[in-house]
Amino acid sequence: MTQPPPGPATPPFGNASEGRFVISRRYAAGAGGVRGLLITVLGDYVRPAGRAAPTSAFIDVLGRLGAEEDASRQALTRAAADGWIVPEREGRYTWWRLTPAFQHFLDIGAQRIFGFTATQPGWDGRWVVVLARVAETNRAGRHLLRTRLRWSGFGNPAPGVWVSTHTARAAAITPILEEAGVCEESQIFLAEHLGGGEPSALVRQAWDLGEIEGQYDAFLTAFTDPSSDDPLVRFTSLVHAWRVLPLTDPGLPEELLPPDWIGARAAALFRRRRAEWEPPALQEWERISREAR
Repeated sequence: MTQPPPGPATPPFGNASEGRFVISRRYAAGAGGVRGLLITVLGDYVRPAGRAAPTSAFIDVLGRLGAEEDASRQALTRAAADGWIVPEREGRYTWWRLTPAFQHFLDIGAQRIFGFTATQPGWDGRWVVVLARVAETNRAGRHLLRTRLRWSGFGNPAPGVWVSTHTARAAAITPILEEAGVCEESQIFLAEHLGGGEPSALVRQAWDLGEIEGQYDAFLTAFTDPSSDDPLVRFTSLVHAWRVLPLTDPGLPEELLPPDWIGARAAALFRRRRAEWEPPALQEWERISREAR
């Protein structure tokens, strides 16, 4: 008996639009407002708990972080409309559960945020080099290419040239080029540095290390000493500040970075603070969630 052809594979984000789960440039830059804070809260507390949480818990923690109640409720409503969460009624209370698609999105984000060490261990000396020029008239393609490649940690040392030391990311380039409409005119290479100037000079051309250093310095200043006695404020603020850095720092090998790279010190501080601050924050989240029952 002939079997029917298999149906299309289930997309990683389910039936929802993947675009709804792409963190915006504004959020990545640290200006995500209440909506950005809500993503952090969902990732810090609802995702690891694996169960729904009441509206009151969201209003409580977001309020401690400076958000008005109306803004918090609006953020929850918009999140539901975008397919992040679904409501569940329990008596006179509304509880919010992550959709499978957004759970997947947050799992990917957690791997990147909590696994980020600000340096690339075990580099084999090879580079991914992408040659891709986008016509001036294709503004959407130019924006997409620039945004997606920078999100993937690629630097831009010269017009139409993108480089990365993470060779495993080469597989992700073709879909980006196709979406930008320039795949046929572009080239992707794996390369080794054989001579000429120092690779560190290329790094300075491709990435703004000064700006990245400034972001790490601000992180160290903010979290070297506790800024609050509130466990939810401490931990949520820590993750909310740290989650920007894997989006802006390409995570280069130590041999290409300045000595005593500030990113490595910031990553060590983040790991220490997370170990100290996460358990009491989860306990406090559990407490305020139980109060709605």
